[in-house]
Amino acid sequence: MATTLKRLFVGRALRSEQAAHERLNKKTALAVFSSDALSSVAYSTEAILLVLIAAGSTAIIYLPPIALGLTVLLAILVLSYKQTIHAYPSGGGAYIVAKDNLGTQAGLVAAGSLLVDYILTVAVSVSAGVAAITSAAQSTRFAFLHSHRVLICIFFVAFIAVINLRGVRESGAFFAGPTYLFILSMLALIVVGFFRYYIRHEVMPAPEKLYFDPSVGTVAHRMLTSGGLLWLLLRAFAAGCTALTGVEAISNGIPAFKAPESKNAATTLGWMAVIMTTLILGTGFLAYKIQAHPIGPEETLVSSIARFTFGGGPIYFIIQAATAGILVLAANTSFADFPRLASLLAADRFLPRQLASRGDRLVFSNGILILALLASGLIILFGGDEQSMLPLYALGVFISFTLSQAGMVIHWLRLRGVDEAKRRIREEEEIHRTETGDAGVASHESERLEAIDRDVAGNWMVSILVNGAGAAITFLVLIVIVITKFAHGAWAVLLLIPLLVMMFRSIRTHYIEVARQLSTEGLQPVSAVRTHQVLVPISGIHRGVIHALEYAKSIAPGRVTAVYVDFNEQATTKLREKWPTWGEGVTLLVLQSPYRSLTRPLLRYIERVARQGENEIITVLLPEFVPAKWWHQLLHNQSSLLLKGALLFKKGVIVTSVPYHLNR
Repeated sequence: MATTLKRLFVGRALRSEQAAHERLNKKTALAVFSSDALSSVAYSTEAILLVLIAAGSTAIIYLPPIALGLTVLLAILVLSYKQTIHAYPSGGGAYIVAKDNLGTQAGLVAAGSLLVDYILTVAVSVSAGVAAITSAAQSTRFAFLHSHRVLICIFFVAFIAVINLRGVRESGAFFAGPTYLFILSMLALIVVGFFRYYIRHEVMPAPEKLYFDPSVGTVAHRMLTSGGLLWLLLRAFAAGCTALTGVEAISNGIPAFKAPESKNAATTLGWMAVIMTTLILGTGFLAYKIQAHPIGPEETLVSSIARFTFGGGPIYFIIQAATAGILVLAANTSFADFPRLASLLAADRFLPRQLASRGDRLVFSNGILILALLASGLIILFGGDEQSMLPLYALGVFISFTLSQAGMVIHWLRLRGVDEAKRRIREEEEIHRTETGDAGVASHESERLEAIDRDVAGNWMVSILVNGAGAAITFLVLIVIVITKFAHGAWAVLLLIPLLVMMFRSIRTHYIEVARQLSTEGLQPVSAVRTHQVLVPISGIHRGVIHALEYAKSIAPGRVTAVYVDFNEQATTKLREKWPTWGEGVTLLVLQSPYRSLTRPLLRYIERVARQGENEIITVLLPEFVPAKWWHQLLHNQSSLLLKGALLFKKGVIVTSVPYHLNR
């Protein structure tokens, strides 16, 4: 039955050689890897306004320059990650870049930051999508959905997880429609909104009461005249930087693209940058021109602008449906990248090895399931309120941004030596060709360096300037986020990341120690086993016990002992009477248990037997009957499970089960 349900939800298993056919083209990859970054546009402008409005409605004049600043930072990040894509075509993003250039510790910090960010991406995106749904439902009979948003969020997380378990290509095809519908609907909103403003000169009515970010405080109204303007703008800019989360996703998932992987990934990243720039500037300037203000937690800014622009008609609900769709499905970016990053960490032995294994549909199923569980727990913890999670959201991704940019600076500095080597070899070859007159002579090393020259940007100085600027700006934003959001949840991320790094280190230490102890290096020849004794714990006489006794005698003739724990004197007497007939000539040992414990007398006896001989192997055979139906198993064999668990950690004792299968 379990297999049937799995095939129903996940689909039939794919062969390993089908992995190449599961790769994505550029159009589908844009939907898979860019949905997170594109969806951030739906709430980044609102996040900026929540900070600015706290200083008074006049502070909205700073919205356009902040939007411009975001697009400048976006351009720097995109240029940098394009270089990362070509320099590290195997994927891995910030983790691989930081580990290779800044050291393992920096790589683990980047990995921990990204893992936290991916979990928050799922929680925030799904919560924001559900907020769009409940906002649209406020004026309908479905207004009650707002009070059930946590359950709705968990449903969507589970739904997206199941879609991703079906495979990369299938999930990409499913998510492409909502992504492109959101892009078109937002462009329509921007165009029609500007048309109404410039042709009809219509602006939104001012709300009776301003709704703003409570973390700014009521004293923010005096910021514009008390020298705190720069601080206010930095806070608003840091809040808007949530729009940049997900920019690194494409560089992490290069192996998911069709060949040529790096070229297709870089092209897709360029498309994403153009679309994001258009939407960030469009929504930011539109909100400024029509004097849009956040209304409250019951309705999002995009919803209020769409309602003002199109009224409450079908177009408004299409925009809300598209916004809700992209926000919910933006979690797919994390479901694509979290398992892939976890698999890289597992391959380096920093996470359990199970995370490096692909499932039936050639995806990292264990990583998908873990991400769904962690994100659901976060949604429950914060009650499905995405604004409460935003202070935690941007911190992790900007840590990874900063480390990735700094790592790329070191990368280009190292390539400077390669660039000089190529220049010298070219000069030597030119001299050789001049002296010999043979234009076709070329060394093997020259061919290798020429290949490097084709694959890596030759102008390393420009690359260093781009990555250096990216590192400096993202580090500045990171400091602002830490300072401004520390008391509102950012401290939790700052505490969690070092704990994750410690966990990574501990897991790797464990794997190294296990490998050391299992290594055959220095192993002395094993001395022969002199004796082999089998103990068969029994609960009475039945066919399963007889079957186990027969097997025990076949592996250790004359060295088998049946062990029975006496709970009831009458049952013990009956067992003794039947034993000569059904005991198969095996010695019966009855252990007393005045406190009615099964495992304690057995463990004491096994330990006593184990001390008798240094080279003696003790095998404990557990008779078990296997019911015909899976749920019957819950009604039986609990004692065997307890005994297995207790004996598993006993050195020198082998535990095995002898199943006896029952008919239907």
